[in-house]
Amino acid sequence: MTIKKFIIPILASVCISCGSDPLPKPKAMLRLEYPQPKYVKVDVPLPFTFEKNVLADDISSIKLDGVNNLVGVDVTYPSLKGTVYLTYKKVEDGNLTKLLTDAQELTQKHSIKADEIEGVLYENPNNKVFGMFYEVGGNAASQSQFYVTDSTNHFLTGSLYFYAKPNYDSILPAAEYLKKDIKHIMETIEWKE
Repeated sequence: MTIKKFIIPILASVCISCGSDPLPKPKAMLRLEYPQPKYVKVDVPLPFTFEKNVLADDISSIKLDGVNNLVGVDVTYPSLKGTVYLTYKKVEDGNLTKLLTDAQELTQKHSIKADEIEGVLYENPNNKVFGMFYEVGGNAASQSQFYVTDSTNHFLTGSLYFYAKPNYDSILPAAEYLKKDIKHIMETIEWKE
């Protein structure tokens, strides 16, 4: 009789505790929200103007290289820990083909770490701005790159870099936000004649 006293409560607790199998919680996605972009025109002492997002710092970094006549402008986004590096080169002495080749090779160097590289042609005949925008997927060092030219006098390249080891999943929200800013820079470039 003592065995019945133990078996009945054990069987009752087993029957009562049985229910549906527990389900794992779905993975949470990090939700980062960035402000709606507001753009202002930037007139730097270079042969072009463009519009930048007010989220970026004021343009204060202009680099000159007397040897190659390169001019650089850094558009820094401290809150996103990223920078868009703009490099200007004057088209002269038939160097346009070399400039185009160098810009394309720079993007292709990221193919080692990139999952994919997608290029989109850009043309704005009204402002004489023609070029290519590259979106680099995966753990590459630069997520977006571009070049634009008027084909006769001016050539400008741009590259986005973050101040962190490339981890595509972690930087994707910021990279997507800045990709739109880079496209806006391309769309608002005006050459100074």
